[in-house]
Amino acid sequence: MHVIHLTETDSTNRVLLDLASQGAADWTVIRAEAQTAGRGRLQRQWLSPPGAGLYFSVLFRPALDPVALPLITLAAGVAVCEVLERCAGTQPRLKWPNDIHLDRRKVGGILTETSGVGGQPRTAVVVGVGLNVSMPAELLEAELQDRATSLHLHWREPVARELLVTEIVSGLRELVAMQERGEAEEVLRRWRLRDGLLDRWLHWLTPEGQVVHGRGLGLDGSGRYRVEDRQGKVHEVLSGDLTLQQT
Repeated sequence: MHVIHLTETDSTNRVLLDLASQGAADWTVIRAEAQTAGRGRLQRQWLSPPGAGLYFSVLFRPALDPVALPLITLAAGVAVCEVLERCAGTQPRLKWPNDIHLDRRKVGGILTETSGVGGQPRTAVVVGVGLNVSMPAELLEAELQDRATSLHLHWREPVARELLVTEIVSGLRELVAMQERGEAEEVLRRWRLRDGLLDRWLHWLTPEGQVVHGRGLGLDGSGRYRVEDRQGKVHEVLSGDLTLQQT
């Protein structure tokens, strides 16, 4: 693992995708103290002020069929949760497909992007991880203040950010290797143990803009999330947005 540490950049994912096109080695990591244009899923902004979070991206080119690549986001979520459980004494939960929650509030997110690089047999995958470590509440927009949290409010003792990066990348590497060996079901099993939507009422905003109200049934064998609507129909969610129904 080779870590490149930046004081500030627009997006660690963007920088690493550029480096991938130039032939950067697998398991190159870009870490930044701040991002000016941090991104999340569905083109959402990821607030990345200096000193408040952990922002990094990792590059690798897995020996996987392209149809299996969506499971990498799930594997990254498992890797982050297992490290937070082990190192920080927290009990995070996963919100499909890419959010990490503590006490039902978002503490982190994952953005996976791919790039087919000309002349190379494998797809370059960049996984970006953002974690709120000590994000001041006043920096969050008003509507996010009751839906987001920071690690320092939950962990037993502060943990070195360098250790978190090393451990998360190591865990992700192990889980990707499992997929390459045909053991994707083990990755899904470990994700299901931390499913924060299971048996809870939620809304699914489909890519077409339709809202489906239903109950979370968990992952299927391909990593899609299953939602049972109020009429008993089971939907397999491949894209769109899932949000918990407020009670």
